[in-house]
Amino acid sequence: MGRYVSLSVSWWFLLSGGVVVTLLLWRFVHLQTVGIILCFVFLGAAMMERQLPEERSPQSVASHDSRLSRSRTFFLHQRDRLLQRLSDGGLEGDAYAVVAAMALGDKSALTKELRETYSVTGASHVLALSGLHLGVIYMLLSLLVLGRRWRMFSQLFLIISIWGFVFLVGMSVSVVRAAIMISVYALLSLGHRDKMSVNTLAFTTIVMLMVHPPSLFDVGFQLSFMAVFSILVWYPLFEGLIPQPFLMSHRLVKWLWTMLAVSCAAQLGTAPLVAYYFGRFPTLFLVTNLVVIPAATLILYLSLVVLFVPSVAYLLYNIVTILNTFLERMALLPWVSIEGCHPSVLQTIMVYVVIAAVYVLIDKLSCVSRMSS
Repeated sequence: MGRYVSLSVSWWFLLSGGVVVTLLLWRFVHLQTVGIILCFVFLGAAMMERQLPEERSPQSVASHDSRLSRSRTFFLHQRDRLLQRLSDGGLEGDAYAVVAAMALGDKSALTKELRETYSVTGASHVLALSGLHLGVIYMLLSLLVLGRRWRMFSQLFLIISIWGFVFLVGMSVSVVRAAIMISVYALLSLGHRDKMSVNTLAFTTIVMLMVHPPSLFDVGFQLSFMAVFSILVWYPLFEGLIPQPFLMSHRLVKWLWTMLAVSCAAQLGTAPLVAYYFGRFPTLFLVTNLVVIPAATLILYLSLVVLFVPSVAYLLYNIVTILNTFLERMALLPWVSIEGCHPSVLQTIMVYVVIAAVYVLIDKLSCVSRMSS
């Protein structure tokens, strides 16, 4: 029995055509749905056609490895050049290590003590490139391509730019997941469909697991998936706790409440897994995120500026130093985290069952409240 299906038709060509046709049907939702289903069929056929490494000829394997090696070498060389520009701008020590990790995904300069400081305070997520970082880049690029007349071409430019950055930083699991979600978000925005939803996350997960099934057992993949899933599910409930007219009239309160709601939602999804894999639960994550997330966003913007204007690196250095000092002092607090909690697999599953039950209860109560009012 063959290990793959060899087809005469170029399924990747059909998949590209299917995506284009689907986007052109943006006025017809039902036909667009049919197009999306056909794209899934084309994607599955393309994956079935892909040969396994042991079934390829030695010449094709060598050619593929050579192209892959050259591509990786090229992007790593470009990243090294950007890292050198940061270093030449005056960044050094822990400040350089944090900027290199946040902006370009290079964690080689992070010391063990610095990693522990970010981990114990619940801020380690900003050191791993994820949706936060790509979201900042996407918003920045969106400001550069304003205008709705050439919306399809602008979104295509954004997608290509995002994936160029993904290759540049080494294609970690979290950044690939975020890039796929942003790509789906950009494409669905052309079709006026629900852009950021559980369905979008499910589509992203299916694509990632089809391309690389072992990702299912990767800790980073699990944490990344649960964080986004929990935000999509819990954030609307948290957001509804405060009346929208009040939030719209108090922009600072809205900004703070959004950050707190997103942090709580993400923590609900990842806390059981963090306890299972690392035996730790950071208790002051809300306080930490109120400082870390704005600081990380500012650091990303300034990092891009420094690459073109190295003279402002001193400002970036001072901001990162202040952030590191703040986290180091927080890490000294005796109640900053709960250590030594190692739940079993069954206990971890039961915690998620309880979280799901609480969500269903709150959702039912909110529905009853809306009906009675």
